[in-house]
Amino acid sequence: MDGSDAIVRVENIVKDFRPGFGLRRKRVLHGISFDVQEGEIFGFVGPNGAGKTTTLKILLGLIRADEGRASILGSDVGETAFRRHVGYLPENPDFYDYLTGRELLHFYARLSGVTAGQRTGRVDLLLRMVGLSHASDARLRTYSKGMLQRVGIAQALVHDPKVIFLDEPMSGLDPIGRKDVRDLILRLRNEGKTVFMNTHILPDVEMTCDRVAIIVNGRIRHEGAIDRILADNERESDLVLANLPPEIPGQLEEVFGAKLRGHGDRVEVRVREKDVQGVLQSALAVGAQVISVTPQRLSLESIFLNVVEEGSR
Repeated sequence: MDGSDAIVRVENIVKDFRPGFGLRRKRVLHGISFDVQEGEIFGFVGPNGAGKTTTLKILLGLIRADEGRASILGSDVGETAFRRHVGYLPENPDFYDYLTGRELLHFYARLSGVTAGQRTGRVDLLLRMVGLSHASDARLRTYSKGMLQRVGIAQALVHDPKVIFLDEPMSGLDPIGRKDVRDLILRLRNEGKTVFMNTHILPDVEMTCDRVAIIVNGRIRHEGAIDRILADNERESDLVLANLPPEIPGQLEEVFGAKLRGHGDRVEVRVREKDVQGVLQSALAVGAQVISVTPQRLSLESIFLNVVEEGSR
């Protein structure tokens, strides 16, 4: 994509922090760039400390980049007028727990400029949308983690924004809570919203996101449609071999780049799909026994782990 219709655009952003007084500045973001298109769910993924939250804070105007430019809806993130069209769910929302869910949404609706005549209808609609009508008059201190996440999404939507930023929306949720939040996010896309999801829970990204950017150590390592990223990466297979002479595992590592794991007298060998035949021939030539050959399903998680390992090196 050329990014001409980008709703969110990040261009060569650099950010440095000074970890303490008198210490040298540390570079957290190394000239990152990516685009988010209108009406898509975009996953921004990376390990802890990769720069995800720093990038999100720059986009929300909470901190400034040292170099580069970021824009939302065509406006520089340093401006303010466009923010009425942006919704945000922080990773750990700190709501007033003595309020009820309904009171909380009325409070944020008023802060967001929703008129008095529209407030009640908008709050009721959102409570139904996130499945909290039954608990709308209960205090937030009685809400579960999943319920707090859902009411958090409701407050991010209370002013009907065009773009929604979700920071770790699945964090701490059980499988049922994660499914509920996934369904909500998919519903937002169906309503034409653009969703930017900052997370490290990769199966949820694979199930919900249209495109993804993987950030490691402050650098974008992959960006694009998930199906394209999966297609562009090589598949692997696991071979279980027995009775290997002691010198052969090292040769498999050197020649084929195999990853080895021992199980008693058996060795599990993971290699690229194109090298399976060569490994089998090498093993059989020295009298090894082939126990099994299992092609691996390529997933975003396996690609992510490889990218993180490469980035660490």
